Amino acid sequence: MKDELRKTYTSANKAAWNASASLHSSGERWKLLLEEASRPGFSVLDEHLIATLKRMDFKGKTAVQIGCNNARELLSLASLGIRPALGIDQSGEFLAQARQLADAAGLALRFLEADVYDLPEDVGSYDLALITIGVLNWMPDLFGFFRIVAGLLKPGGALVIYETHPFLEMFDPDSKTPYEPSFSYFDRRPQVVSDAISYDGKNHGKGETGYWFIHSLGDIVSAAAASGLQIIELKEYGHSIREPEYDLYENRDAQVPMSYCLVAAKP
Repeated sequence: MKDELRKTYTSANKAAWNASASLHSSGERWKLLLEEASRPGFSVLDEHLIATLKRMDFKGKTAVQIGCNNARELLSLASLGIRPALGIDQSGEFLAQARQLADAAGLALRFLEADVYDLPEDVGSYDLALITIGVLNWMPDLFGFFRIVAGLLKPGGALVIYETHPFLEMFDPDSKTPYEPSFSYFDRRPQVVSDAISYDGKNHGKGETGYWFIHSLGDIVSAAAASGLQIIELKEYGHSIREPEYDLYENRDAQVPMSYCLVAAKP
């Protein structure tokens, strides 16, 4: 993908996230998160991601999160003995929230506002690179993205991705026929996102226009491998880790894949 076109997409997505940030730093949910962050052992990680991180034994090692949002997950790594060192996000508004949470947790780390495709030379390298839900689909150039991620890892370091399963992108829970595919698994055109971005399942009206990209599981694994990373494991799950409206696809006799965890290592 040409740099100019890629920049068009990433700049639009930056504006979309900045415009939506205020929805995430107000009300009782935000107050509760700040209170929880101030308590010993703070963590928002679920049992599946915790099990993966414990099995990989990152205790005492450094971690970077790409697309860290307000850093609640990055800060949670400290409860496992992992050292949160760097959070990268293109939204300065969300990084302002991240600093509030880090202060509440009493943790000192670096937050970097940057387009992930254009990182500064002093970005450093780390033992663990973490990517969680809602990152990959905002990336217009998947192969370029994984090359950057691989460069953030020390030799012997590992990438852990805990994301929505691409198969779920085929369905629209708000449609009249939510169990019938609404989108092609193989459509690589950018999808226009015009609604404000929130996690609570509520309609908050229009926001800035952003662009969402459907990447198949094959695309993701291939891009990781092409970056020089060695695939260690890929686990698929039937539980949702995204907005509550997708909960209707859980606990069915004919269960669809809803999330996955990919672990890859840098030789």
